Amino acid sequence: MDIKEIQKRLGDFAEERNWEQFHSPKNLTMALCAEAAELLELFQWLTEEQSRTIVDSESDMARVREEVADVFIYLARLADKLGIDIEREVFKKMALNEKKYPVELSRDKATKYNRRQERKGTET
Repeated sequence: MDIKEIQKRLGDFAEERNWEQFHSPKNLTMALCAEAAELLELFQWLTEEQSRTIVDSESDMARVREEVADVFIYLARLADKLGIDIEREVFKKMALNEKKYPVELSRDKATKYNRRQERKGTET
């Protein structure tokens, strides 16, 4: 995936329509949240098992794919507007998470690393 090329095409798309005036960081963040909520809505009320087997429904997956793309589009636009190198930041965050969540302390645990001691009956 060439994120820079995607960002260029998205920028060109917005510029051709004179939408740059609307693409402030605030507005792009709000649009990103709205699209993420639309994605969330597709899973609302599903059981855990239903959420896993959604891939068996082509019509449901078409909607999921579309919302995932919308979320990515707004995230890419926001990062571009703020001069954030998404690829670099993702790799930095992954490295940080590897340190914050070492396998020996995190395997099979869903609690956040800094909340384990607060919960009675759970090991650290």
